[in-house]
Amino acid sequence: MRKVGCLGLLVGLVALVAAFLVVQGWGGAGPAPRTLTVQVAEGSSLAGAARALEKAGAIRSAGRFRLLARVFGSGEPIKAGEYRIPAHASAADILKMLQGGKVLQRLVVVPEGYPSVLVHDALMKADGLTGDVAVPAEGSVLPDSYAFQRGDTRASVVARMQTAMRDYLAAAWAKRKPGIAVTTPAQAVILASIVEKETGKPAERRMVAAVYGNRLKRGMPLQADPTVIYPITKGRPLGRRILRSELQAKNGYNTYAEAGLPIGPIANPGRASIDAVLDPQATNALYFVADGTGGHVFADTLAQHNANVQKWYAIRRQRGEM
Repeated sequence: MRKVGCLGLLVGLVALVAAFLVVQGWGGAGPAPRTLTVQVAEGSSLAGAARALEKAGAIRSAGRFRLLARVFGSGEPIKAGEYRIPAHASAADILKMLQGGKVLQRLVVVPEGYPSVLVHDALMKADGLTGDVAVPAEGSVLPDSYAFQRGDTRASVVARMQTAMRDYLAAAWAKRKPGIAVTTPAQAVILASIVEKETGKPAERRMVAAVYGNRLKRGMPLQADPTVIYPITKGRPLGRRILRSELQAKNGYNTYAEAGLPIGPIANPGRASIDAVLDPQATNALYFVADGTGGHVFADTLAQHNANVQKWYAIRRQRGEM
């Protein structure tokens, strides 16, 4: 009887050890030595996902993972996508990630005022996107951060960017202030793109928009330097001073040589610049010039503006820029 009791005790201990090892194999630290990226293809079964995980080194055995998932898992289906598996993630945590669809978020970031050539550059450099795409029409993209998954096409991301701009512009246009200078949503985007390039201070946007709106209503040239540069570089940095011949060029964009709006946007304006154009500051100002602090000083009359320009020149001379 004593031998039988010892044998039973031994069997029990073996069973306990085995159960402990099973539980450890499911909830304990996994084999990944560092963060790994694993792609679960569209339509993959649990078996297919397990093979991808084993190949990447996220789990020790695809067969054991499937077995333990059936025993301990919730039974929810897994979701396709690219997953970032943390170092030593447990099999249990990995299954939860796959069932919850916590896929790796990749982003294409479009800053406010980005020209379309730079949007195109960002799309072509984005790791994980596929296919080619043309440079989007200027002003057709809403600046924002756009998430994508590995294998998405560049064309599909551009389509989302352009849908976002159409939707936002339509909603903003419906709430526009009466009596503004622009008469169509397309004109609003053109003027907003100029506002975007003329000031980097959010608090100035409505004031800059008002100055240009006042000049448009009076038939005055806008005289915006970024519109001179755009046909030369398509929005890339000029890298030098504007030439006198460029200030005189008539090309549909130059707002020194021709009154009115340019023939198209010079960048992709953000929400705040669009809003500023559709609800400008109440002011009689017609001029502005840099104030030396990164902002601008505004004036109602040419005499006031000339005095402000002289102050700006004095600042530049003091800095050794003139």
